[in-house]
Amino acid sequence: MPFSVVRFNLVDPRATPESLSERYRAALAMAAYADEHGVDTVQTEEHHGVENNWLPSPFAFAGAVFGATRRIAVTVSAIIGPLHDPLRLAEDIAVLDLLSGGRLVTVAGIGYRPEEYEERGVDWGRRGRLQDLLLETLLTAWTGEPFTYQGRTVRVTPRPFTRPHPMLLVGGSSRAAARRAARLGLPFFPSAHLPELEAYYRGRCAEYGTQGWTMMPAEETPLLHLSEDPDRTWAEHGEHFLHEARTYASWQSKDIRSAVRSAATTVAELRAEGVYRIVTPEECLALGLESLVLHPLCGGMPVEEGWRSLRLFCDEVLPRLA
Repeated sequence: MPFSVVRFNLVDPRATPESLSERYRAALAMAAYADEHGVDTVQTEEHHGVENNWLPSPFAFAGAVFGATRRIAVTVSAIIGPLHDPLRLAEDIAVLDLLSGGRLVTVAGIGYRPEEYEERGVDWGRRGRLQDLLLETLLTAWTGEPFTYQGRTVRVTPRPFTRPHPMLLVGGSSRAAARRAARLGLPFFPSAHLPELEAYYRGRCAEYGTQGWTMMPAEETPLLHLSEDPDRTWAEHGEHFLHEARTYASWQSKDIRSAVRSAATTVAELRAEGVYRIVTPEECLALGLESLVLHPLCGGMPVEEGWRSLRLFCDEVLPRLA
């Protein structure tokens, strides 16, 4: 059975505080519905200072999801590691791991937007060293024992629920990220289907004498929306998919590899490209994908349209895959 994901980044370029509050509360209700119907994970992410209100606080959102659900995981993919205080992040993840009974998955990347670093007063040129410090500190902190951190003795409590530590993956599309994951014995999360990078990671694991594994996107990993009439939905709501695609594309340099990178400049181009797909339940069943990633509130999608997509996915697709 394919792995099932419902993605939320809470983007809404036209939001007011009132409408954004409605969107956040709708996302929690959707997460509860997905939980009841057997979806494997809610996926969320982190970006800062974005005009379209991209979610900046994925762990706060994850905590709310855990409070509204019983079994579904939350995958934070990804945090921008160097922007976080290592000790505070260790505490936050430990609390969420305890609260959820081990349902939190954290992917730590270094990001690709220098303006986020500038905004937070973090040196872009030190991002690799800061990421090393973050990951090493998390792994040590979660033992619950005192340790030396920047010249002083500290201790992080409580200890997390998950042993030996909460699920933590290293994300990225570079050899540096793969080496970092291998050196620390952490699983690697390439940002795109990159078999050559996976092979490099395995080689470095052998070199360091560590055990690891890769959670890599499939060669084809479109973002999905369910509709009984895709033509109508593209005509009425295609602008929301295009908004997100163009925003995301504007952040990418030529060196960044992403499973959902789009070059489209119009709704027609976006539809032809296939990165974002609006499909009927029958078409969804016929895709034959390893993972199904539903994006019900994409780009400011009206909440009622998001609910239509989610209900079709949960009521007409998932039961026939089981």
